[in-house]
This record gives sequence, structure tokens and C-alpha cells, in this order.
Amino acid sequence: MKRSLPVRKRQPVSVGQAMGDLIRELGIGKTLSEYGVITRWSDVVGDRIAAVTRPERFDRGILFVAVSSAPWRAELTLRRQEILDRINAAAGGTIVRDIRFR
Repeated sequence: MKRSLPVRKRQPVSVGQAMGDLIRELGIGKTLSEYGVITRWSDVVGDRIAAVTRPERFDRGILFVAVSSAPWRAELTLRRQEILDRINAAAGGTIVRDIRFR
């Protein structure tokens, strides 16, 4: 004779809550936040800077950004803190500790 397992009754949850629970369970929240910085780059830094830059990757809180020319790299290096502040404000927390323009 086959025994059936007890049925657990759970309260329904919203899709947003279920996704949040899954993200926490998988431990990918930080990675998703970093990806969000890259996908929203032009919105955060503006079209002018986005036209001459390309965010490449994250490594331990450092965002590496390719820059089209040395003069732009010098300009952006001077504006590093302003850009960091804008990125982290848009992300809702400290996602980027530093930026390396290359």
C-alpha cells in the first residue's frame, strides 16, 4: 500500500516576495546589484559620458570602465567621487567602492 506524504499548506505570497526570497536563498543579491549598475550606466552618468565609456566588469567592489581617450580618462578621474556618489545613490547603497578608468 502506498503512503502519501502530508500536504503542507502555505499562505500565498506575492511574486516580488517570492523573488526576494529566492535571491536571498541563492545568495546572488550583490551580483544582481552590480549587474544593475552596468545596465543603468547611461541613466546614471548621462548620455555624454556614456558615449565615451563602457562599464566592463566588477572585481571586489571596484568597477572597471573602458574610456575612449586619455583626455576623457583624465576628466573622469577628476570626477570619480561625483560618479561614485551618483552610482551608489541610484543603487540604493554602497555597491561600488572605487572606479578604475582604463
